[in-house]
Amino acid sequence: MPAALAQLGSRICIFGPSNSGKSTLAATLGQRLSIDVIHLDQLHHLPHTDWQPRPNGEFHALHDAAIQQENWIIEGNYSSCIPQRLARATGLILLDISTGRSLFRYLRRTLLETERIGDVEGSTRRIKGDMLRYITLITPLNRRRYADIFRDTPLPKRYLPTPDSVRAFYRECELERP
Repeated sequence: MPAALAQLGSRICIFGPSNSGKSTLAATLGQRLSIDVIHLDQLHHLPHTDWQPRPNGEFHALHDAAIQQENWIIEGNYSSCIPQRLARATGLILLDISTGRSLFRYLRRTLLETERIGDVEGSTRRIKGDMLRYITLITPLNRRRYADIFRDTPLPKRYLPTPDSVRAFYRECELERP
């Protein structure tokens, strides 16, 4: 196993803005390491709805049960449960792509892709004003918060701020890009 992967351990958190590649990286790492991947969007939203959130208590119970597993890769943010996730994590990866790239990826995925890793079962694919506002207005604030969390977390970690750094990480870890 490449040293970069061994260093991150068997409970890896992947943070980053919407549409930054968290789901794809998590699935690729999960396959390489034979570790279950948990997509927080799938825990947070009810299946076969138009991204309707679960009640907070139900989501937190699912999250807390998931992090009790011995090994996992969790992708997603959901700030309300970051502390307990980081308390169990052995490694952290921050994908810190720009807001412009996040917006471009959202539009490309929504318009051109029929399936996506980490999708909520039965979800619909269409451009949504709420998501556009989230990416353009909330994401820049979140990026700063994730950077602070990353800086203050004493776990082994990797910072991937550009597509080139992500590609280099895939090569270093001997991961096959989907």
